[in-house]
Amino acid sequence: MKNEVLSVIKERRSIRRFKPDPVPEEILNTLLEAACAAPSAGNVQPWLFYRVHRAEIKEALAKAALGQKFVAQAPVVIVVCADLNRASATYGERGRTLYCLQDTAAAITNLMLAATSLGLGTCWVGAFDEGAVSHVLELPPHIRPVAMIPLGYPAHSPSPTARRSLSEVVKVVD
Repeated sequence: MKNEVLSVIKERRSIRRFKPDPVPEEILNTLLEAACAAPSAGNVQPWLFYRVHRAEIKEALAKAALGQKFVAQAPVVIVVCADLNRASATYGERGRTLYCLQDTAAAITNLMLAATSLGLGTCWVGAFDEGAVSHVLELPPHIRPVAMIPLGYPAHSPSPTARRSLSEVVKVVD
């Protein structure tokens, strides 16, 4: 079965080496619009996206990401955050602790797949010190950083990684 969306899903890779070429504003806006088209619980849309271009801030984010230097080498880093107040206003504690994370994950996936479809590379960085990222970006207490997405034109083409078989991960309940 040939399908453009399925092809992009299978093509997406975690990119950790980027060309220095800047990403045009129009493309960045397209990617962020794709992220905002993600589903969210009750259509709350608790996401916020911090676009980071400045080298010294990217360096600080890389340090907060446990020294993952490639974060700073990307032309832009999108820090995806959840607005805990927005999520909890509708769904209380479950919105604050679960739905906002599910919603931002859906937005991140949309952003990454859209980037792949436009010839860009990304990597989902979840290993970081939340307090340090909050400090670097001067986030208020109700804004939680969920992921950092380094973004740019890939400087390498990694091979596909192994995936578990469907027989390992699918359980049929009749």
